[in-house]
Amino acid sequence: MAHIVYWSSFRSSILKWVYRKRSIFRSFNKLNMISSCLFILLTLTIIYGYYYIHLFKAVPHVIIEEQTSISSKDSNKPCDLYDGAWVLDEGYPLYNASECPFAETSFNCLANGRKDDGYLKWRWKPNRCEVSRFDVGVVLEKLRGKRVVFVGDSLSRTQWESMICLLMNGVDDKTSVYEVNGNKISKKIRYLGVRFSLYNFTVEFYRSVFLVQIGSVPRHSPKRVRSTVKLDELDNVSSKWIDSDVLVFNTGHWWNRAKLFEMGCYFKVNGRLKLGMSTMAAYTTALNTWASWVENKIDTDRTRVFFRTFEGSHWSGPKGHTCKVTENPLVQSKSEYSEYRSQFSDIIREVVNNMTVPVTVMHVTPMGSYRSDAHVGIWSDNPTVPDCSHWCLPGVPDAWNEILFSYL
Repeated sequence: MAHIVYWSSFRSSILKWVYRKRSIFRSFNKLNMISSCLFILLTLTIIYGYYYIHLFKAVPHVIIEEQTSISSKDSNKPCDLYDGAWVLDEGYPLYNASECPFAETSFNCLANGRKDDGYLKWRWKPNRCEVSRFDVGVVLEKLRGKRVVFVGDSLSRTQWESMICLLMNGVDDKTSVYEVNGNKISKKIRYLGVRFSLYNFTVEFYRSVFLVQIGSVPRHSPKRVRSTVKLDELDNVSSKWIDSDVLVFNTGHWWNRAKLFEMGCYFKVNGRLKLGMSTMAAYTTALNTWASWVENKIDTDRTRVFFRTFEGSHWSGPKGHTCKVTENPLVQSKSEYSEYRSQFSDIIREVVNNMTVPVTVMHVTPMGSYRSDAHVGIWSDNPTVPDCSHWCLPGVPDAWNEILFSYL
């Protein structure tokens, strides 16, 4: 305060001197009058400038930052949650699938006879970021009164099951968590919804493997055409996705020759059959239809929209029919699953990048490519059919949800 008083006194003395000068200047001509005014202005500027600097020099700057659950170790570099590695963590797994009634039997590898459990102990760690540790109490409160919707194929259903099992760990009264229609978990039901009644929110799954509609066969089509995918019309249950708070999409595993052309399923646009259209061109058209729907139907001020990229599988062999589950994750990311399949993720990112509304891409493709140890393999409810596409629970889908929670 002393320096403030000092400068107040100094300013008063200077002003008195200036006023005396101004009385002398009155006898001068107009030119000298202008010079006097300029002198006064310059003097006051110096005084107030010096006063301002010394007054606020001791006052610390207040910086207000948006607080997020993702922190970057290097503020000069962007935080890429999907550039990282799997690290051993004895704090995992985060739940027991045998104690979660919403974990599909076919994904509970330990219960289905898998002897090693090392695959359960891995946590995803980004290279330049820290994802907040999963705190079930915090997440339950965040979701209070909300509606979370997953839309996609069986990999989306796996993430849906993972989320429910993660959240149930924080609920003491397990009977307060139930499927709204009393249904048991099934891969054939198009809609499943689980309500957390104590927190007044639901976590729902809509089965829509292409996101767009399955259509009829046009007249006079070749005999090999038994069904169509209408690339320019979104799924006919899409209106039920709109009124949600969190909306998570995926599609990819059905966009292959075995599940399309070999089954007699071809593409259709504007009612016309497109026999010569490639899978990638069709996928791009379908995603653009989805993007237009989001832009026109979803209120992104309320609904947070995510799109999860293609999940790595680990089929091998000459025809890609061999499934060998390893004991540990790969040291290097597996890239041979390959140009064809990685294009899905590239298309997703490009389409979303061109959208006029905010959509978050969850680029999980690199994460899964290391985890040749975490697939269902022969430890499902049907061990005669090996599975190197789906993941054991607990497992990789839990990491997807931890990242999803960190965004929320």
